[in-house]
Amino acid sequence: MAHVSQIKIPATYIRGGTSKGVFFRLQDLPEVARKPGAARDALLMRVIGSPDPYGKQIDGMGGATSSTSKTVIVSKSSKPDHDVDYLFGQVSIDTAFVDWSGNCGNLSAAVGPFAISNGLVDAGRVPKDGVATIRIWQANIGKTIIAHVPMTNGAVQETGDFELDGVTFPAAEVQLEFMDPAAEEEGAGGSMFPTGNLVDDLDVPGIGTLKVTMINAGIPTIFVNAEAIGYKGTELQDAINSDTKALAMFETIRAYGAVRMGLIKNVDEAAKRQHTPKVAFVAKPADYISSSGKQVKAGDIDLLVRALSMGKLHHAMMGTAAVAIGTAAAIPGTLVNLAAGGGARTAVRFGHPSGTLRVGAEATQIDGEWSVTKAIMSRSARVLMEGWVRVPGDSF
Repeated sequence: MAHVSQIKIPATYIRGGTSKGVFFRLQDLPEVARKPGAARDALLMRVIGSPDPYGKQIDGMGGATSSTSKTVIVSKSSKPDHDVDYLFGQVSIDTAFVDWSGNCGNLSAAVGPFAISNGLVDAGRVPKDGVATIRIWQANIGKTIIAHVPMTNGAVQETGDFELDGVTFPAAEVQLEFMDPAAEEEGAGGSMFPTGNLVDDLDVPGIGTLKVTMINAGIPTIFVNAEAIGYKGTELQDAINSDTKALAMFETIRAYGAVRMGLIKNVDEAAKRQHTPKVAFVAKPADYISSSGKQVKAGDIDLLVRALSMGKLHHAMMGTAAVAIGTAAAIPGTLVNLAAGGGARTAVRFGHPSGTLRVGAEATQIDGEWSVTKAIMSRSARVLMEGWVRVPGDSF
């Protein structure tokens, strides 16, 4: 009986922010997977271990959560004034598809370090010591990200004393600037607020009419007040993820919001667009105990935010959703801004299930239209393993 041999592909397994993913150089992929299409998707699903009806991804590199079912492809940039192109694939855990509709803000922190270490950045742009400024073209959403990567003795510095809630150990700080973060989503006309409103009434069958802020910044996000759906904003993962009725409610809100944002034409399409939009709920500051047991004081934060990713409450906060939070908080009158106390602001610190996070944004209003020049936040990244990932030769 003939057996199919495994093939091996150069890859690096990296933690970026509060996510983990398998990183590839485009040139290292099998030729058939160097371009978008079914072969690339099949390869990445097999690498991660999807689709898995058991929901565990035991036979792959995935960790059976939205934060760990991720892939990244990096190449020298085809764009002027950029160093590298970065493409992100969110792999579904239990169904056979890869969602290319948005960015991963957390893994964005690892793109610069990966690019430098893998020879994708011109050596003349990388100092031996100091900070390398890497210009990244985020190919999923057509946006620029500037990563400030610390360098020591000619190598990327990964260790340090920067602490990030949701990550156990400290590491080196990587500051990210998300330039002009309002997403140019198909059907949304490139507008930060696709309906033209800071707050809308969203009719959701079986739930009612909810006040929502729908924004395209970082990633399309639907914000709703926690109290309007029976929550306080201090909930941890188990309170939501063990409640199938609650998860169904959030998915219904997400689907109807996606239609209203112009991202899909009918609610049935939401199942094939799991990565975007995100849905999040906000509340005014309150004391709570984070998932690590650490006390978060109301006086130390501006607001509470809980966000769902791929159908589950996120253990911390998606980086792209943090950009949406920072952007919305900077614009007076949004639900996020009102939860933070209202008024003009250039930065907020919000409470999430694992602790707190600070994000800044610079917003201006011109002729009645809001725009944000950039959103800024700090993450960290660390290589966990590098070498080759193996897949059966007939899997793509």
